[in-house]
Amino acid sequence: MKNIIAFVLTALVSFSVMASDPIVTDSTSNSTVTTTGKNETTVKSPPPSAISPSINSSNSDLCTVGVSGAVQTQILGLSTGQTVRDLNCERLKNAKVMYDMGMKVAAVSIMCQDPRVFKSMMYAGTPCPYDGKIGAEAAELWAQNLDEWPTEQEQEARRNDTLMGVAGGIAMSAIIFALTGGF
Repeated sequence: MKNIIAFVLTALVSFSVMASDPIVTDSTSNSTVTTTGKNETTVKSPPPSAISPSINSSNSDLCTVGVSGAVQTQILGLSTGQTVRDLNCERLKNAKVMYDMGMKVAAVSIMCQDPRVFKSMMYAGTPCPYDGKIGAEAAELWAQNLDEWPTEQEQEARRNDTLMGVAGGIAMSAIIFALTGGF
């Protein structure tokens, strides 16, 4: 019985809600908005930065030296780096390895590629080996073949090549710096 009464009440309420008219509201309004203000924008950004690459030189078994540099303007940044071989360091290491393997004549021959060592050996009366010959035989062969003596021109050419590379990098950086309005 309770279920029937609940059903009848629910039906009456739902029919009365469906039969009611919707509420309609008409409204008209006019408004004017006036805004006065000053807008200012400040952009804060970090300064431009060109960071040179780091070149690891902590390993003492490497015969290289790191060179790096960077140039930065407000528009463009340039960064570069390279390693330069130390040929004298390589010569010393190679001679040490040969000597450690018991090849003393070969070790001395490697060291004699340096004109300073070559001259000092000749001045000391112990000429550098020549085609496996040592002592007086080597001195005689070196005297016959003066054109085969190590020259300082080879070292100077290597040094000049390195300096030209560094100077070229600096010049290029200056040109880019000038083109971007750095000067």
